[in-house]
Amino acid sequence: MASGIGLLLFKTKTSGIDITDLVEEVKWKGRKGSAARSITVKIIDDDGYERARSGIDVEEGHQCIFSYNEKELFRGIIMKTVQTNKKIMTFTAYDNGIYLSNNKDTFTYEDKTASEIFKDVCTRFGLPIGDIDNCTYRIPELTKSKTTAFDTIADALSLDYDNTGIRHYVTSDKGKLSLITRRKNILQWVIEAGQNIITYSYRKSIENIKTRVKMLSDEETVLAESRNSALEQKIGIFQDIDKPDETLNEAQIKELCDSMLEEGSTPEKTLTIEAMGNPDVISGIGVFIIIPHLGLSKTFYVDEDTHTFKGNSHRMNLKLNHAGDISKDDSTSSGSGSESTDHQIGDIVQFNGGYHYVSSTASDPTGAPCKAGPAKLMLIAKGAKHPYSLIHTDNQSRVYGWVDEGTFS
Repeated sequence: MASGIGLLLFKTKTSGIDITDLVEEVKWKGRKGSAARSITVKIIDDDGYERARSGIDVEEGHQCIFSYNEKELFRGIIMKTVQTNKKIMTFTAYDNGIYLSNNKDTFTYEDKTASEIFKDVCTRFGLPIGDIDNCTYRIPELTKSKTTAFDTIADALSLDYDNTGIRHYVTSDKGKLSLITRRKNILQWVIEAGQNIITYSYRKSIENIKTRVKMLSDEETVLAESRNSALEQKIGIFQDIDKPDETLNEAQIKELCDSMLEEGSTPEKTLTIEAMGNPDVISGIGVFIIIPHLGLSKTFYVDEDTHTFKGNSHRMNLKLNHAGDISKDDSTSSGSGSESTDHQIGDIVQFNGGYHYVSSTASDPTGAPCKAGPAKLMLIAKGAKHPYSLIHTDNQSRVYGWVDEGTFS
């Protein structure tokens, strides 16, 4: 298959037809809180055209695989078609996350982690499973009656986040569903004004901000309270209340209260950009953003993405939010446990030379080995394959990505 766009249509499970020549445009997108990614494709649909028509029929369960520069980006089921007098067909396909949002059942769990619930839900509906990152919080009880599989997983992940401050997300790759720790997928990619950013807009808001949080019992007794006094002096009191899980002890309730205040007292910061396309930059992933005019030089999570492929052009529109959980402790998560505790984010270290990776979970390195040299430690993902993110500080080394334990000192 040649470089650029590639589109295979599967009318049976084993036989694929290359319909790349019919493609006019592909939009590939996803967003936080959605069970599935999708593609919307415009193809030629002309009886008189030199090439055969696609013959796509949504009632036949036709599947497709979309690739770019010979790398598979999407596979899924075609669920909607639109044909017009202009002899153009537009079809929309969803990856197998759609089965999580389109299947309902009653789910009951006791003393299970979100990762255990994710595995059970997928197994229940016969969905292939990929990687599952370990969630540490054991949910005392979760009952969801006549609801979707994805809502159940989302509620479990929400409870895990409330108690650990660590976010996870569901993703599909080559037909398998995985549960990934969000902060372990900070890419080495830098999106920078004057380089690959075309346009940007930055929004800051305190409309939903909280300066104090109270945890109440069933009898309305205050169990814990946290407040940001410095912020209250500037903007006044904005209070939130919540009821903790009854299984939590006093220390855990206080910790939860503090965590909720930490998140709630942070202004909402939303960055939207249009940039030159990079197929690795999708919802759930973290990227490093540099916009000197806004004073931005930090990691953001991608909450929503739309990639547009047309001819040789690839552009992406992203909605991003500041990554506030990358410093949370994850010492109880799965992994070898061999990571050194001596290293801290912000340390200047000496990289010994070797490979770097596009993410902490990547299977293959990016490019040739990098030379040795000084670098700054940007992120730590305990338990990951490549747990440290380094950026070179001079021209001795070009290391700019995730590296293995023991590759620097």
